[in-house]
Amino acid sequence: MTSTSKKLPKFTLGVEEEYMIIDPKTRDLRSHMSKIVDGGKIQLREQVKAEMHQSVVEVGTNICQNIGEARKEVSFLRKKIDELAKAQGLVAGASSTHPFAKWQDQEITDDPRYHNIVNELKDIARSNLIFGLHVHVGIESREIALQLMNQACYFLPHIYALTTNSPFWEGRNTGFKAFRAKVFAKFPRTGLPEYFDSVQSYDNFLEILVKTNCIDNPKKIWWDLRMHPFFSTIEFRICDMCLTVDETICIVALIQAVVAKLYKLLMSNTSFNIYRIALIRENKFRAARNGVEGLLIDFGKKIEVPTRDLIMELLDFIDDVVDELGSREEINYVHKILERGTGADQQLAVFEQTGSLEAVVDFITSKFTEGL
Repeated sequence: MTSTSKKLPKFTLGVEEEYMIIDPKTRDLRSHMSKIVDGGKIQLREQVKAEMHQSVVEVGTNICQNIGEARKEVSFLRKKIDELAKAQGLVAGASSTHPFAKWQDQEITDDPRYHNIVNELKDIARSNLIFGLHVHVGIESREIALQLMNQACYFLPHIYALTTNSPFWEGRNTGFKAFRAKVFAKFPRTGLPEYFDSVQSYDNFLEILVKTNCIDNPKKIWWDLRMHPFFSTIEFRICDMCLTVDETICIVALIQAVVAKLYKLLMSNTSFNIYRIALIRENKFRAARNGVEGLLIDFGKKIEVPTRDLIMELLDFIDDVVDELGSREEINYVHKILERGTGADQQLAVFEQTGSLEAVVDFITSKFTEGL
């Protein structure tokens, strides 16, 4: 870089993970009766939150200046939740669905927010027993953020395929590598966002929903990718929960690099193609069904290609920004995921070897603090 003015912005990061709390004897989900959350708040304050179901704990990093800080924060939070769970005789795990838990058995957290959601959405809300990874990338300008959101939609299935980690649902092999999205699709205002041509049209859309009592605040837009209503970020919400910190940080780095590359193109007046959401939805379905093992559509060539090939093309696409972001090592972990398989591939392999969903749960919990 010959001029500091040409340097990329920092693209600060925020990472939210949702963990399952498990009884080590039954291997079923266990309502923690807020002890883990309450204990966590003493040490972690606002970095730990209850979720709608009491067997779910959500954590969030502080604002991270780079991928190294993100790794430290996510590692620290996993360690703390692991310690707090063990202090209650429980264990934690990271998967987007539990292999055999029944949503009907789960207790709802006693909080007005969740009571309101259940009152509005009934069994759709009660059955939403899923766990996700959300990644925030800091962007100060809402105009730029909207353009990047429109363009980044194309890459969501590629990223999603790498995170697939929810093959089982209520004791069944669903045939999908990522069944979480199918559960969440019952909610309104989910899935891929539609295209918006201006911030004004986006704000008008939100205003109509609020004024007509569809939503009481803009946070109830639960799209796979959204401009956050309160933070200066775009938030990627499509990902399944990753088994390990290494996988999570790899995905966070990949998302940051996609945003940085699209921003770089935008600043040179070379914007990325905008594809129809209906077409991208086809790729999302394929990614959910087959993970990295299937075929995605190359819309430019109008042909099916192996998902792995498109992921390698994505790595080439972002290659010129990763060194400036300081994330090459983390991005390179994509190759390890492709070699070893996603969390779903690994869960299915354990089940094929053992025939036991309890063994799959043990595998999930064994990975929670791997490498820390």
